[in-house]
Amino acid sequence: MTNQTMTKARPPNGDDKADGKPGNGTAGALSPAVVLLFAVACGLSVANIYFAQPLLDTMARDLSITPAVIGGVVTLTQIGYAFGLLLIVPLGDLWDRRKLIVGQTVLSALALTIVGTAPNAAVLLIGMVLVGLLAVVIQVLVAYAATLAAPAERGRTIGAVTSGVVSGILLARFAAGALADLGGWRVVYLTSAALTLVLAPLLARALPRHRPQAMAGSSYANLLRSTLALFVEESVLRERAVFALLIFASFSAFWSSVVLPLAAPPLSLSHTAIGMFGIAGLAGALAARNSGRLADRGWGQRTTGLSLLLVLAGWAPIACLHASLWLVLAGVVMIDFAVQAVHVTNQSLIVAARPEASSRLIGVYMVFYSIGSGLGAITSTVAYAAAGWLGVCALGAAISAVALLFWVIVVSKTPAPAGVCSQA
Repeated sequence: MTNQTMTKARPPNGDDKADGKPGNGTAGALSPAVVLLFAVACGLSVANIYFAQPLLDTMARDLSITPAVIGGVVTLTQIGYAFGLLLIVPLGDLWDRRKLIVGQTVLSALALTIVGTAPNAAVLLIGMVLVGLLAVVIQVLVAYAATLAAPAERGRTIGAVTSGVVSGILLARFAAGALADLGGWRVVYLTSAALTLVLAPLLARALPRHRPQAMAGSSYANLLRSTLALFVEESVLRERAVFALLIFASFSAFWSSVVLPLAAPPLSLSHTAIGMFGIAGLAGALAARNSGRLADRGWGQRTTGLSLLLVLAGWAPIACLHASLWLVLAGVVMIDFAVQAVHVTNQSLIVAARPEASSRLIGVYMVFYSIGSGLGAITSTVAYAAAGWLGVCALGAAISAVALLFWVIVVSKTPAPAGVCSQA
């Protein structure tokens, strides 16, 4: 086996403490200001994927696109994102990550400009594919942050950086609607292009200079083969990928369909009012950003189990949508808090398993995140059409229950940490 795929001894389940030794000679290189910059860059990048959702009708009218075609904007963006996860993110283990991140950021600004100035549907769709493809700079940033952080601080750092991701997801729709009301849908993308271009020199200045990567000098084909090998070799990656698929299917089931009952009579809420639910969810997600500390202390499995139980419990108040919106808000905070806690824990544990392969690990992991989000969106709208809001809640609760059951199975098959013995 090559040195790229060798595995050192490590805790198998995330409930043993890290050894605290720096890895790869890069630990401790992140200041709070750089972590904040990483979070802002991640938030803006992920927002670019979600800006289109509340703007589809105005895009269609402006470019004379039929309803059947305009839905392809979201689909093609996600397709571009999926290809980026598989083909671009692993490059972080091969190339200089600083140059890769800055290059992706500049190209993202160009792609956003193409979308914002698109004269017809064809150019718009091409631009959206590029936006999705280049938005995977998020995962390169997360992997880089995880590599630069000291092992004892890795979970906390990942939690801080991914708080920007969740913020971007939950605020994108609100920001897009507000900017579009002021100047039209093109202003949304041109504003994001300008902000993204400002980020590029900031990242170039803040990120550490070139550091040798785990597979430096290897070929791109070997890189992709090793990515597949990691999925086969690493049980923690496979387990955490399943958790990602399930929790984000549940998460997406709510956020993809909640607008339907809120906008319909008798509630008939405005887009601004509906956007406030995203702010409530943001509060929950940000509260979970420190969950990575628990993984750093060896409590990864416990955090996962309690969080999955909280996701399942959160669907009960959400089911009371027509009785009390305050209960729905409470459920939103519960679910977003728990999903973010599991997400941070997942990434902390898989990077701890193989720090030298962090980009490849996170790229594979995020493919399952993307699949789960897509499945949740599709199945929730079908459930709403068939059984209304209670059908969506039953679907979300069922997915959450499956995730909790899978956790029980994983824990039952995990050997007790070394040194643990029963007392006579």
